[in-house]
Parts: sequence; C-alpha cells; structure tokens
Amino acid sequence: MSLLEIEDLRLHIGNLPILKGINLTLGQGKVMGLVGESGSGKSMTALAVMQLLPAAIQASGRISFNGISLLGAPEAAMNRLRGNDIGMVFQEPMTALNPVKTIGEQVSEGIRWHTRASRAEAEERARRMLDRVGLPEAKFPLSRYPHELSGGQRQRVVIAIACALAPKLLIADEPTTALDVVLQKQILELLRDLVDEHKMGLLLISHDLAVVADMSDRVTIMRNGEVMEAGETAHTLSQQRHPYTRQLALASMHVPDRGEKAADRQGPEEARSAPLLSVNNVTRDYPHRRTSLFGKPGVFRAVDSVSFTLDEGQSVALVGRSGCGKSTLARMILALDRPTSGTINLSGYDVSALPEAKLKPARRNMQIVFQDPYGSFDPRHKVERLVAEPLHLLEIAPSISERRDMVADALDKVGLAPADMDKYPHEFSGGQRQRISIARAIITRPKLIVADEPVSALDVSIRAQALDLFADLNARLGVAYLFITHDLTVARAITDRVMVMHEGKIVESGRTDDILDRPQSDAAKALVAAAPDLQRALERRLARIGRI
Repeated sequence: MSLLEIEDLRLHIGNLPILKGINLTLGQGKVMGLVGESGSGKSMTALAVMQLLPAAIQASGRISFNGISLLGAPEAAMNRLRGNDIGMVFQEPMTALNPVKTIGEQVSEGIRWHTRASRAEAEERARRMLDRVGLPEAKFPLSRYPHELSGGQRQRVVIAIACALAPKLLIADEPTTALDVVLQKQILELLRDLVDEHKMGLLLISHDLAVVADMSDRVTIMRNGEVMEAGETAHTLSQQRHPYTRQLALASMHVPDRGEKAADRQGPEEARSAPLLSVNNVTRDYPHRRTSLFGKPGVFRAVDSVSFTLDEGQSVALVGRSGCGKSTLARMILALDRPTSGTINLSGYDVSALPEAKLKPARRNMQIVFQDPYGSFDPRHKVERLVAEPLHLLEIAPSISERRDMVADALDKVGLAPADMDKYPHEFSGGQRQRISIARAIITRPKLIVADEPVSALDVSIRAQALDLFADLNARLGVAYLFITHDLTVARAITDRVMVMHEGKIVESGRTDDILDRPQSDAAKALVAAAPDLQRALERRLARIGRI
C-alpha cells in the first residue's frame, strides 16, 4: 500500500474546473516532484491533501493517506493528522509564521499539542530540531522573533515546525523560491536527509526542473489542472515525450539571443566615453548592538569600500549570498539611502551627495523593476496610473492625452496592448504584471534600470519571456541594467559582466562567461558549485540508475 494515493481528484468553483482528474501515488521514503507553471494546480493539489481548501470549492475523487480517506474527513480528524502525520512547508515563511510568537514557541506548539509533552520537554525537542535544521541555540536562541531572522533562516524555522514530529508525509511548496543558490542547496540536502532518516514521503512542489531532477524519484508534470506526463524522473525529463515537458525543459535552459553584447560593441577600453554609473569606494555602516565583524564596535558594515563602473547599454549582474549587501548597494545607487563614505555618480550627477530636492534630473535616468510586481502596485489603481507614476520626474508635465500616448507606447514596447491601460493589476497573469512593471520603468526613457531579482518568482516559461524582453529592450533602447540576482542562469543569459559580492565586498568581477566558467574566489566557486543545472542533474540520476 502506498503512503499517499490520489485518484481522479477534481476541484470546481461553480462551473469552473480547477483540477481535472489528478492521479498521483507516493511511496514511503520516496520523493515525488510536482512540476508546472503558475496556475497549473500544484498548490491546490497540496491544499486538497491537507484539507485546507477554500470553502467555495467542491471536491470529488479519492485522497488516501496511509489507508485513511482524507477527502471530506472531519476537521477534528484532520487536526490530529496535520503536524503529527502530515507536515507542510509553505512557500512564504514570513506569512506562515506568527510574527508575535518566538520561534521556540512556534516549534514547540505542535509538539505540546500532539504529544501532551510539558513545556520544558517541548522546548528541549524544539531546541534539538532547530539545531538539526542549522539554527543552533548559541546563535539563534528560542526567544528570537521571525522578523529578527533572514529569509533563509525563517524557512528553516518553517521546516523545523513541519518536521518536529517526524511526519510520515511532508509537503514542501516551493521551499527554496527566492533563496540564494548556496542556501537552496543546503535546504534541499536537509530535506533529503530527513526523508532518508525518517523514511517519510516528500511531495516537492516546484517550477524548477533542475531542483526536481536532483531531488525526486518520480515526477508529475501539470498544466491547467491536468497531468501532462508522469513517471520516473530521469526517464521522464530526459526523454520528454510530451510536448509540454519539452517546452519546460527548453525554457529552463533558455538563453536570449542578444546579438553582439555591449561589452563587445564598445571597442577598446581607452576609446570608451565616461561611464554611465561610477561607484567609488562606497561604504555603508549601520548601528549594531554587537561588535561588527567588518568595522569598529557598535557598527555593522553592510557595504565595504565597493567600487565599479557601468557603461551605457551595458548589462551587469550583481550576485551573492543573501545578506551580502546587494540590496543595500542598490538602494544607495537609487538614492534611497546614503553611503557612509564614498561617492556615486550617474550621468554626471553625484547622487550620493545631492539633496532630495535636486535629485529629480538624476531620478529620470534610473528606475527599478521589483521582484514582486504585484506587491509594488496599488491594487486600487488602473494600469494607466501605475505606469505613468514616474512621469512626475519630467521637467514639463505631459497633458492627459500625452500621458495616455506615453503609457500606450510603453505598454506596446513590452508586448502589451494600449487597451490594457484601463485594467487593474489583478486582471493580469504574473508574467504580464512583470511586463507592466517594466513598462513603468522605461516610460521616462531611463539610461539605467536596477532589476532586483526580477524573475525569481516566475515559472520557467514566463521567466524566459521576461528575459527575452529585457534583452530586446537593451538592444532597441540601449538601456543599461544592473541585475541583482542569485540565479546564475539568469546572469549568464542576460549580462555582459558579473560582480560577485561577499560580506559587503566585491570579491571578483569580470566577463560573465569568465566568472561563471572559471571562478577564482571562494565565494564565486561556492555559488557556481551550488547552482542547479538540469543537464548535470539528469546525468547524475541516469548514472545512478545505470549502476543499480
């Protein structure tokens, strides 16, 4: 008997089908990868197993866990199973954790509820579990709150909660989205160790085929609420019998055609004009309760003597671990924060020293594309107003008709229709919302766009479309990019140069292919070694099968 069996699972909201006859089987001690684009039904399948579906959904079919029928089970019965026999790692740890409870309370809560252990016993078990996931009490006391931890540390707390009672089934919904590649590798290895140690079944939900190829014994590929293909991971992902499987595989390895790169177009170093952006010995210190590793007591040095230049039309990636100082540096370039020392010059303006009232000319030449476009939009406003927001930076304010024409032109440049300006953000898909975000960034014809993890939350096919768009705008408009990313595939696909940041410093920089193919610094080597690669993952899995 299988640990988890799903047969002909169908979900509807009224007459709208959400899942259309899903079949899935997961054995004890095995990992099943559930793959598909956003909206394919992956998370709804997981919520159906947990019986956490919205009230308006009607469900039919069969879900059996360890011989127990879950579909339609009483809430009291599900409460006994959730946390104890079935654990779930949610995609966004900050929303999964209670902000007013300490991490110790949140890990020990389920232990006390299911085992009736005393407070002291539950805290001791929570302490051991947090240590198991890499949060030892010496550095991360149980009294800490979620906001005092980084994203990766919060994700480890969520894993500790889900695994505290060694459940028979663990559901991990995009557990590594937006984490840097080194941390992603550590968390995936932790999940694999927990599967092997406790012989639990793991349902791993992901849009990253390389991660699934590395982790999963079997894979199920979904689209629009249906299973397109399922089977043993190595054979399914290498043979790619279904066209949609091939489409996902090609998108995961997609490289935009950028023609001649900016670094090659500009000729010899001595023939180039003054750089568009010049960062000179920039340092940023913050007050700190403890002695900093980088500066004097009472100071935490987030950015440490960073210098680099970026030419017009050039695309540069800033890569590094979470917390290395990338976003702090970007905020200073955008004049949203001031350096403690050093200067930042953009198109002749010293943005590090100009008062706020005199920054308008500089701000016209720089814009930002955020990681989460929906979070950067006011949901009450239509697209016309959202895209037109930066127009206040122009010296002469456009008329109403001119503004509409400018918004229509920006939307057209990113592949959307002028009629879209009269819609609200919720009426668009994730990829379309990112296009709207890019339209907003280019409407003032900036010379520099800072893109902060602009594709990390997108599935592979939409990510490929977004990268094509970035490459096209670079070629047509000559806009320069500073890409902040932890995804080395994105860096290779879209940038001319790479800068590797570690503990506030730029430890290595150079042409993209040189850095990623022949890294010299320990930080760059760690990033390259940890980066998931679909082809290498399939080769390793096929080699293991061949030895059996």
